[in-house]
Amino acid sequence: MAEQPSDTQKKDQAEQLKQQEDVKRAFKQTTTNKPPGHPKAKTKDKLLLGTHLVIVLALAAIHYLFRLNFKLFSFISVYIPLIQRLITAAMLLVLISAIGKVVDIYLIGQIEDAASRFNLKRILRLIVGLVIAFIVISVLFANWYTAIVSVGVISLILGLALQTPITSLIGWIYILVRTPYQVGDRIKIGDSTGDVIDVSYLDTTLWEFGGQYLSTDHPSGRVIRFPNSNILSTAVYNYSWPLFPYIWNEIKFSVAYTSDLELVGSVMQRIAEEELGEAMMERVKVFREILAQTPVDELQVQERPVVVFRVNDNTWLDAIVRYLVHPKEAGRVKTRLIQKMLAELNANPDKVLFPKGDNR
Repeated sequence: MAEQPSDTQKKDQAEQLKQQEDVKRAFKQTTTNKPPGHPKAKTKDKLLLGTHLVIVLALAAIHYLFRLNFKLFSFISVYIPLIQRLITAAMLLVLISAIGKVVDIYLIGQIEDAASRFNLKRILRLIVGLVIAFIVISVLFANWYTAIVSVGVISLILGLALQTPITSLIGWIYILVRTPYQVGDRIKIGDSTGDVIDVSYLDTTLWEFGGQYLSTDHPSGRVIRFPNSNILSTAVYNYSWPLFPYIWNEIKFSVAYTSDLELVGSVMQRIAEEELGEAMMERVKVFREILAQTPVDELQVQERPVVVFRVNDNTWLDAIVRYLVHPKEAGRVKTRLIQKMLAELNANPDKVLFPKGDNR
């Protein structure tokens, strides 16, 4: 018989699991206290921000001097409006650069997941680049007040016309930051159920399982695409929670009141344990160590199958075995369990009485 891991080994395995990025992110979402040691601005970052501030103040002072229109500048009076616009443009560029740096350090820098930080920094650079391009065009080539109003009107029109794509882009950012799901997860959103195979800027693609033509969780062969905006208004059921990547499943048989219930229960429990295996049940114990540090009541998570009996409306008893299984293996495991359980239960027709004929 294989040696069972000790409590210390289980705790060590739990600590190793907690070091994984997806587990740390999920664990953080279940706690109310922020972990210590949040990223802070480095000395060079603070120096850079201070330099930005000094440059903005210096440019503001120069701009003010030109507004006074001293005689000192009379020989270039024709160019003063252009110089003022150039100084204004430089001030805004430095200011936008400083704001981008602050967002990078104090907001994006707080995110622990490296992939999310990379994606958000890419989005930030895109936004900063667009703002800089707008400033250069509006300040250098037109009255910038008029340009802002014009761009505001155009943005309003485009916002109404492109409301769904823009909302989907916001949904994509939400998915990156909050990670309600990621590629490889099995999820259900609305009427769509499947494995996530792609998360793009505007939509998410699922490899459907089950579906309209199947009664099992086998892949249907179809792909489902839905806009990322759905994530903002629709509940998402994720079957792949990193802190506990299992689901409960049940198998139910109807038996007569006169059946040997002790035999039925012992057969169903034993076969379920044999099929799941000690390795899987020990792994569930490790995840219980993690759940103990969350609001989840880990005592309700039983690693071994449990058999319960319920009264059926059709004058029979329902013998139900409940067990934990990986969501992507639920269908195959249930099929094997049903075959093995029925074979052994049917081998005892005097003790295990099933519905027959019209009484099914």
